[in-house]
Amino acid sequence: MRGVLAGAVGTTAMDTLWFYRYKRGGGESGPLEWEFSVGLDNWDNASAPGKLGKRLFEVVLQRELSPRWAPLTNNVMHWGYGLGWGGLFGIVVGSTSAPRALWGLPFGAVVWGTSYVILPLAGLYRAIWEYDPGTLWQDLSAHLVYGLATATAFGLLSRSDGQKHRRF
Repeated sequence: MRGVLAGAVGTTAMDTLWFYRYKRGGGESGPLEWEFSVGLDNWDNASAPGKLGKRLFEVVLQRELSPRWAPLTNNVMHWGYGLGWGGLFGIVVGSTSAPRALWGLPFGAVVWGTSYVILPLAGLYRAIWEYDPGTLWQDLSAHLVYGLATATAFGLLSRSDGQKHRRF
């Protein structure tokens, strides 16, 4: 459970960075409008995780998912991915005697790299070598923030639960 909570902190940190970049680039939506995909009314403009969620829904239930569900699907997939990876981090790192915040950097890189395997296989991203270095850095750096924030939160949560043998 600590890992899932830490994943929520990591996802929030990553989204904060993405929102900062959005605003710096001239974005006009407020933070809640941006976070909850207000105004998203079609699948063409949905994020890759949202489109993946649509595909999963349609394969499992064998029916088309209306575009009105694009904002919710976008957010459920994004947050579910962040929380799920946080849970996995918690299971792996929670089994060690000394979680470290810096473990978040390789963790964030693994999450990032996994996306560039899964999403191209699903036809939602191009192959990693087809992206320019600037685009890859923007995405990688956001995932490093996610990983570092997740690992830091996990370490703090581990300290606060009375497990004194865990060092941060």
